[in-house]
Amino acid sequence: MFSSVAHLARANPFNAPHLQLVYDGLAGPCSSPSGPPGPPRRSRNLAAAAVEEYSCEFGSMKFYALCGFGGVLSCGLTHTAVVPLDLVKCRMQVDPQKYKGIFNGFSVTLKEDGVRGLAKGWAPTFIGYSMQGLCKFGFYEVFKVLYSNMLGEENTYLWRTSLYLAASASAEFFADIALAPMEAAKVRIQTQPGYANTLRDAAPKMYKEEGINAFYKGVAPLWMRQIPYTMMKFACFERTVEALYKFVVPKPRSECSKAEQLVVTFVAGYIAGVFCAIVSHPADSVVSVLNKEKGSSASQVLQRLGFKGVWKGLFARIIMIGTLTALQWFIYDSVKVYFRLPRPPPPEMPESLKKKLGLTQ
Repeated sequence: MFSSVAHLARANPFNAPHLQLVYDGLAGPCSSPSGPPGPPRRSRNLAAAAVEEYSCEFGSMKFYALCGFGGVLSCGLTHTAVVPLDLVKCRMQVDPQKYKGIFNGFSVTLKEDGVRGLAKGWAPTFIGYSMQGLCKFGFYEVFKVLYSNMLGEENTYLWRTSLYLAASASAEFFADIALAPMEAAKVRIQTQPGYANTLRDAAPKMYKEEGINAFYKGVAPLWMRQIPYTMMKFACFERTVEALYKFVVPKPRSECSKAEQLVVTFVAGYIAGVFCAIVSHPADSVVSVLNKEKGSSASQVLQRLGFKGVWKGLFARIIMIGTLTALQWFIYDSVKVYFRLPRPPPPEMPESLKKKLGLTQ
């Protein structure tokens, strides 16, 4: 049992660089430049391999624009598809006495609003999350290249998890500013009976009552929810893909077909999505209540909900976010395949670092 626990600890993708090298078998007490060189390993870089014909250069404006378009499709379509589940989840968070669970929430909603009631808030969801996806995926690629260039090739490999975390957090900061107005309108439509049925009704009414603050008062709780969520989404996904190709997939990614690569993408996306849901759920509960109520602050809502209250609706969110994240990564990667964009392989130690460690002659 203890050996398996030790193995899991060493396999932790958030290890410090030296510990990660020990786990990879590339460093350790006996490793030194004067030691015997290990077996040759295939070199993989963050830059895309040049064996395929691509429609644009990695890191070009066209590359970033098409990545942003992939983000629009992946986030806009998937979030709109699960609006009924999101509606019930929000209602469970703001009125747990009435909506006691997922199935009860669907039953009450259908009885009061009919089938059409389950689609409430679809317009702000589609617009808001399309804008968020544009910034989330597009800026992630921008910041990943930017920070990688700042670190250099060797440090990019050694600190790749930190790179993923920093790039995703930076991208999500801007993505939430784009999302906040539509998220506020969506929650009002879904959780306040009789307030408004459409975005065209809700937006003018909100502006008349509270001004521009009505659309952006939830941006700080959104950052609390979405930045940890996105950091987990991207870092966990990147490292899970790396682990799947290393330990599960029986052949290198370069030998896998596009369909096989997309299956790996979907599996890694679902695993990342489960962790995302857990990490971001307390802040999600605060956002739902805050956007429903007037004059409340995030700290007041958090204090009133308490520890137990912020975890209401977690099961629904795990189902929703797990499925969403898997589909988002699948759609995003499919867009890259369709437009023949460079898709970098999982990273491997650069040759210069191997020479420093005495792993090559």
